[in-house]
Amino acid sequence: MTVALAKCAIEDASALQGLAAEWDALWRRCPDATPFQSPSWLLPWWRSFAPGELATVAVRRGRRLVALAPLYRDPTAGSLLPLGVSVSDFHDVLIDPDEPAAGPALAVAMLSAAGPDGRIVWPDVPPGAALQHLFWRGGEAEWHVGETAPELACAAGLESVPAAQRRKLRMARHRAERRGGAAVVEATRLGLDAWLEALFRLHGARWRSKGGAGVLADDAVRAFHRQAAPALSETGLLDATALTIGGRLAGVYYGLRHGATAYAYLSGFDPEFERESPGTLLLGDAIERAAAAGCARFSLLRGAEDYKFRWGAADRHGHTLVVTAGRDAP
Repeated sequence: MTVALAKCAIEDASALQGLAAEWDALWRRCPDATPFQSPSWLLPWWRSFAPGELATVAVRRGRRLVALAPLYRDPTAGSLLPLGVSVSDFHDVLIDPDEPAAGPALAVAMLSAAGPDGRIVWPDVPPGAALQHLFWRGGEAEWHVGETAPELACAAGLESVPAAQRRKLRMARHRAERRGGAAVVEATRLGLDAWLEALFRLHGARWRSKGGAGVLADDAVRAFHRQAAPALSETGLLDATALTIGGRLAGVYYGLRHGATAYAYLSGFDPEFERESPGTLLLGDAIERAAAAGCARFSLLRGAEDYKFRWGAADRHGHTLVVTAGRDAP
């Protein structure tokens, strides 16, 4: 006898934390899921921010978790938003690929959680997301073009990069050699705590040199990364390095890697080494290592900064999904 699907709500932090192991198992079964949908990323986010009431919905078949929409209710607008907003570059739901009926059941559960005339807002939905295949019976869905997240096909390593950028990388390496030589080491060599503090310091120093503050100036954001980095490292998602030039710490790189995709999330470098281009050295190293690890894609994440296209990345636009529940929604 087939066990029917059952929908349930997760509305408190302890229940959300209790999902961690099966949430991770579901996430690993979803071939297009990114690190930004993993519990290693989103549980630290909820513990650090918790900006509203939890309104997460799940679908089970028997005891098995087969779909999950990590949501909370925005206390100002009343809309449902995905966990991870403000620090995540991509948002999506998780649906077991072997459970085609789980998607419709999850859509029904989300509309029910939104309530009559309520809204669900999913920003930064990447191409190929599970959300793109849901039918919102009793609700109205609108898709809006969102920010680009340029991506490089990186299977050939640095050969994937335009010749002009490879010349700039060689020039940066020569300059670093003249200043005592460059070395890239894994963050674990420094210790994750020391690496994070270096990231906070150097990211801030770079932004202050440009007259700004940077995303890591916020205490809650730093608290989030202090929790997330060890969890990401433990689950094999963290790709973190440090660069020394002439034996001195010159830059840090904060990346993620999962499946066939590597993600360049954050970096920071000492403005004193600007001539040696630490950011170029770190990104070149990250692309080489991604290819060596079998990655076919290197995502430079949200934003259309010029440097991303100099590395050969192409536009990859995400979308914002806005779903309005009708009065006859489930």
